[in-house]
Amino acid sequence: MSRSFLDAVAHRRSYYALKNESPITDDALRELVAQAVKHVPSAFNSQSTRIVVLLGEHHHKLWELTKDVLRAIVPADAFAKTEAKINESFQSGYGTILYYEAQAPVRQLQEKFPTYADNFPVWSEHTNAMHQFTIWTALEDAGFGASLQHYNPIIDEVVAKEFKIDADWKLRAQMPFGVPAGEPGEKTFEPLEERLLFLK
Repeated sequence: MSRSFLDAVAHRRSYYALKNESPITDDALRELVAQAVKHVPSAFNSQSTRIVVLLGEHHHKLWELTKDVLRAIVPADAFAKTEAKINESFQSGYGTILYYEAQAPVRQLQEKFPTYADNFPVWSEHTNAMHQFTIWTALEDAGFGASLQHYNPIIDEVVAKEFKIDADWKLRAQMPFGVPAGEPGEKTFEPLEERLLFLK
């Protein structure tokens, strides 16, 4: 698709019904993510965000692992609903993007600029969020639907072991995506007058 930037921002939504289909080639998908990783800004140019794209059996395995972890902690009478949500909204998609933050760049900046030491972990989260939003918007502009999930930290250990993730990386979010199988829910807005102060 070819929307303006602000049109693409306004069009981005959470899709919870996904098909295991892609509107673009895997090479085009990789390039889409690579452009975001390369160009999204970060505090002090730390470039601390790390991205893992899971397709095919890797995508499927992530959600099987998630269900295994949840099965051990969710009451048995409630697990069927949890499992159905994962099956129909996340695992049913084409892939999942894992968003990580490498901690070494954060520590290095804390040592180099001790005055701002307390802020670098916060700024690290900011850059991760910008990656999430940029990729999410670009995916939707390409014809995908996606949502943002947070099964961390309960799945961190099993996911790191399965996919051989660097121990220095901290999992921040999971983004299942695929061709939409339904429409997103209605989005409501708080009054802009309560959220925007415009002084001139």
